[in-house]
Amino acid sequence: MLHQQLKDSIKDALKAKDQVRLDTLRGVVTAATNELVAKGKTPQDMLSDEEMVAVIARIAKQRKDAIVQFTNGGREDLANEDRAQLAVLEAYLPKMMERSEIEVIAKTKWSELGITDVTKKGLLMSALMKDLKGKADGTIVKEVVDSLF
Repeated sequence: MLHQQLKDSIKDALKAKDQVRLDTLRGVVTAATNELVAKGKTPQDMLSDEEMVAVIARIAKQRKDAIVQFTNGGREDLANEDRAQLAVLEAYLPKMMERSEIEVIAKTKWSELGITDVTKKGLLMSALMKDLKGKADGTIVKEVVDSLF
């Protein structure tokens, strides 16, 4: 299970004295514990792999947003810290689809739904995100959808 794998990776990071990896993994395990408690389970329980991927993806998105904010604010030192943490997180996430793959799926879904005008863009976006959840970056999906209109 991914949850147990993350807990074991904390021990490895401690032994390797890899502070960035250690801090990142501790944050993920803490978020997983918070998720368990929010669902009415005990902190000793384990999240399913799917639930763990959702937690890691949420943290990765927070890191991406922080990188943009720090870069815009001229704080490259803090942006670099978040980039290092993001690299650790991405190792535990499934590989995201390439833009070209998303474009093919978007065009297929567009013709399936028979969308002809821009007012139905939200319908297409919703259908695509439902199909591509956890497989594609939502920002890229939005860009592809925008390019179709």
